[in-house]
This record gives sequence, structure tokens and C-alpha cells, in this order.
Amino acid sequence: MSERQAERGGQSRAGVLYIVATPIGNLDDLSTRAAKILSQVDFVAAEDTRYSGRLLQHLGLSKPMVALHDHNERDRAGGLVDRLQAGESAALVSDAGTPLISDPGYVLVRQARELGVQVVPLPGPCALVVALSAAGLPTDRFTFAGFLPAKSGARRTALEAWQRETATMVFYESPHRIADTVADMALVFGEDREMAIARELTKTYESFYHGTAGQLLEVLREDANARRGEFVVMVRGARDVEPGGDLDVDRLLALLLPELPVKKAAKIVAEVSGVSRNELYQRALALRQER
Repeated sequence: MSERQAERGGQSRAGVLYIVATPIGNLDDLSTRAAKILSQVDFVAAEDTRYSGRLLQHLGLSKPMVALHDHNERDRAGGLVDRLQAGESAALVSDAGTPLISDPGYVLVRQARELGVQVVPLPGPCALVVALSAAGLPTDRFTFAGFLPAKSGARRTALEAWQRETATMVFYESPHRIADTVADMALVFGEDREMAIARELTKTYESFYHGTAGQLLEVLREDANARRGEFVVMVRGARDVEPGGDLDVDRLLALLLPELPVKKAAKIVAEVSGVSRNELYQRALALRQER
């Protein structure tokens, strides 16, 4: 069913699944088109019906709602697709931003497309795009990694896989983990790696922090307010060089070790060579033992 058919009350036999981006904070960011579609669909599939119910109430709408979240999507998607095939139209919404971007909806959209149901996306707010546009970091190439693992060990392992990435990296993070995550980034990427953090985008206390990983970690540790809210964390990519290249990292380590602690020597060579700091730390320890 096209939007024009939806405007006539959904008389077509074919249903449509609309992917509706909703505000990430400021309700004025909801597009006119999104509001119109929400007023016309037969039901709304929402990550949290209570949260989305407040948005509908703000628009003066009352619509049947179905909860669709990470814990029930696989069980519930089939029934929703059946309703779409029977001619009903639906809007898929998440708590904030664009559905499927670190939010539920993939299973439903996948099944709908496989069974020939029309899926229509409505452009709108997306936290990672909003953050990048004002971060002052390169945006010609970027990669989105969503949320990192909650436990530090797994998080560091995940970050090490991104260590040589040359594009700007974008992550989402929650308030109770933001300081630990930036600490792990400083450890893996180096305290001098350029970063930007966006907090509470489009809301009253929207804030941007820009500097090195070490500087931002200090801000987060000293200012409790800086640890409140929802975060987009952006990290400048590594220099576009072949790790190690023609540089003799062992020789450079050997020259630095008599003058510096192992950790500091490994950090400096990592910045110069692009080789993993953890790898260089182990090589530095081995060299020191040999000496």
C-alpha cells in the first residue's frame, strides 16, 4: 500500500510496514510525514509501548500498540507479518531515533521483505549521524560499532579489533559505563588519540566534549554531570599506514627502554608504528629480559 493509499484509509489489500524514525530528545524533530503516517496506520509496533504511547499522546493520537523488543521479536514477528499480509498497515518505532540502529526490528523487517510485504522507511533522527555532524572529526569515512561489551575484558578485546581502523569509529554508551569505556579506549588506542563525546543530544543539557582520550577520561572522572545521560562516543581513526611498515620496532624499543619505563616505551612506538600497544608491551618486556 502506498502512502497515498494509506491517506485514503488503507483500502488496499496489501499492507505496508513503515519504518518511522522518532525524536531522540526534542519532540519538535518529528517530521510532518512521520506524524501523518502514525495517524494513518492500523497499529504501531513499539520497542516500549509506554514510551511510544507518550509520543502518540503528544500528537493527540490513540493507536493499538504491540510491544516488539529484543526479548520477544523472534516470537512475535511472524504474527505481525501475517497482519500485514492481511492488509493492515503498521509503523515500527523504537524508543528514540531510527529503528534497527542498535534497536529492535531486524527480524520483523527481514521476514516482511522475504514474504513480499512492502517496507517503507521514513528518514528522521539518528543519534550517530547527529553526533558526527557536529563532532569536528573526519566524516568522509566512518564505521558504526554500536554498544561495546559490558565487561572490561571483552570490551578491550573488541576495541583491539578496531585498533588499526583508519575511519572514524562511532560507539553508543550508557551513563554507568561511559568512564570505564573511555578508560579502555585510552588504554587500547592510546591516551593521545583524538575523540569526541556527544551527550544528551537535542535535549536541554546537550553537551559535546572534544580532546584526547586522556583528557576526556579526566573530564569524566572529575565531573559527575558529564557521566549522566546517553552518549555517542567518536574516535578518530588510526593513521593510514601499514602497521610496522619499514620501521624496526624492536630496534626502536631497544633504544627507548634504557631511558623509559616499558609501558611508556610501548606507547610511543605504538603511536609511531601503528602496531598494537599490547603487542609492543610484550615485546618490550621480552627485550628487557634479554638485556
